[in-house]
Amino acid sequence: MNGPAVAAVDCGTNSTRLLVARRGEGGELETIERLMTITRLGAGVGASGRLDPAAVERTVDVLGRYREVMDVHGVTAVRATATSAARDAANRDVLFGPAAVALGAPLELLDGAEEGRLTFRGATAGLDAVDGPFLVVDIGGGSTEFVVGRHGAVDFHTSTQAGVVRQSERHLTTDPPDGAELDRLAADARAVYSAALPDALRATVGAAVAVAGTATSCAAIAQELEPYDPRRVHGFVLEVPVLAALAARLAAMPEAERRTVAGLHPDRAPTIVAGVVLLIEALTAFGLDRCEVSEHDILRGVALRRAGVA
Repeated sequence: MNGPAVAAVDCGTNSTRLLVARRGEGGELETIERLMTITRLGAGVGASGRLDPAAVERTVDVLGRYREVMDVHGVTAVRATATSAARDAANRDVLFGPAAVALGAPLELLDGAEEGRLTFRGATAGLDAVDGPFLVVDIGGGSTEFVVGRHGAVDFHTSTQAGVVRQSERHLTTDPPDGAELDRLAADARAVYSAALPDALRATVGAAVAVAGTATSCAAIAQELEPYDPRRVHGFVLEVPVLAALAARLAAMPEAERRTVAGLHPDRAPTIVAGVVLLIEALTAFGLDRCEVSEHDILRGVALRRAGVA
């Protein structure tokens, strides 16, 4: 007999996402519904240290719609989490109270370590038999998470202040971005990653799994998927030369043109260039020339825990 429906909600810096799932008869997690909305909760947080009221309103509105979806599926068990933007904002309470009302459940602020553990669990749920250690890299709106481990156990985690919203706002001021801006963004990412990643750790990692919107968008663009097909994205291998060609192609376009690219959600057009650069630098920091893309990330990790699968 299948278990009851549970929900995981992720309020990220760039997007707000919902996963409704249940525990299957074999103990696996079965997806019922998965939704994503670009809400840009972290817009301006890098400069001001505060959540913008309009961004909070957008996010709370989406959470209210997600509650309606949960009600349709009979969800009573919800775990909702907030990450980088909320951690960095001095006024995060302006989000947490209204969010709890909209969801009918509290919004939980994750620290970097718990975010890393949940991301690793979600991304590697089907890789327990794979030898490690291997890297899970999660490029978000406000941060890049690096998690290294094997067989479901985390050996190392760090959360770095380099994300697609933060770096776009900091470095990419022209449309399309010019070469000097891209060079500064890449140099900034290298410096941030280098300071956070011990040399000895980098030498131990032989393979990488990339999760979240940048990686899945790159896989979809590389395959010109229209409409988006998660079955063809999950497990797709991205090589650094392919990523470099994508970065060059996307950076040469104004934002309006990027919004029409097959495989790219139009609302990711403002930040995808920074995302591809950050992914290239993340892999290069470990001396890797490719990564496997996973549809499973922190959202799945939260749902696994909530459904009692992990």
